[in-house]
Amino acid sequence: MNLQSDRPHAPVVLDIAGTALDAADRRRLRHPLTGGLILFTRNWSNRAQLTDLVADAKALRPDLLVCIDHEGGRVQRLHGDGFTPLPSMRSMGELWMRDPMRATDAATATGRVLASELRACGVDLSFTPVLDLDHGRSAVIGDRAFHRDARVTTLLAKSLMHGLLLAGMANCGKHFPGHGHARADSHHALPRDGRSLRALLSDDAMPYAWLSGTLSAVMPAHIVYPRVDAMPAGFSSRWLRDVLRGRLGFQGAIISDDLSMAGAQAVGSAPQAAVAALEAGCDLVLLCNQSLGGGQGVDHLLEHLERAAATGHWHPDEASEARRLALLPATPPCPWDDLMCDAAYLQALERLP
Repeated sequence: MNLQSDRPHAPVVLDIAGTALDAADRRRLRHPLTGGLILFTRNWSNRAQLTDLVADAKALRPDLLVCIDHEGGRVQRLHGDGFTPLPSMRSMGELWMRDPMRATDAATATGRVLASELRACGVDLSFTPVLDLDHGRSAVIGDRAFHRDARVTTLLAKSLMHGLLLAGMANCGKHFPGHGHARADSHHALPRDGRSLRALLSDDAMPYAWLSGTLSAVMPAHIVYPRVDAMPAGFSSRWLRDVLRGRLGFQGAIISDDLSMAGAQAVGSAPQAAVAALEAGCDLVLLCNQSLGGGQGVDHLLEHLERAAATGHWHPDEASEARRLALLPATPPCPWDDLMCDAAYLQALERLP
């Protein structure tokens, strides 16, 4: 593979340290293996700054996929300067128990507002919806989950995805096959879930089966399910190729969770985990918070992948690149000032729970 003359696969989604691009950021974004940029609260001061930052990044790479974790509730990266405080997923599940039809309408409104505001600033994709079931066991999931019932979760998630779609944004269901039953937080430990494949497929993984034709992307969990595979799901070809793609028929992009999390470090260093995830079936790999302190962790990952491709330890995949590009919006965003007068957006604001 000639990384300088063609781009058959750009799988790395990386971050930046500040509110503007520096020379190192520009070099990394130009790297042929870089396919995405993930934003955090530290990259935000106001809407104008964010819009300029994203435009600057896309001037370097027009095909760059700009992402963010912006779910609503306690996981909402952008606050103030016009951004709407969004409800938690659990609040929509609670509304379902009182009025199911109102809840589905509220979920669609939430998706539309979320996507419209992000897209007005140039952001392409939010890693939402959370499809984990609320078993009452996982503190890190908690109110990020819609409901304990897989059917309710599926219908509310599909409604929220409809709202995203109305604003021109793709979606990403997470964390396959389910994080809600494991007590440990994969940011700080490697959780284990001892249930059988049959039990998982008949409960926590059901939303992925029911939504396999409508999900744009899936993010697997950094969790070991020892009765299925010894590897965490995001590094397991059994889970990604055999179950998610083969058994459930999912055709979209598979995006690893953050490789700097403790749940990924059980596989090895971030560069080693990146190769393992890609070879197991991920299309994109996510590395967060490694741009801080000079960004050597990002450079090491890019260099390692370059060597892995040259030596045959990683095989770039044109189909994976096509799935990455399919996550980019197909329509231009509505600029913020126009959005504030948009009847559909204003109606969605009124329908939030």
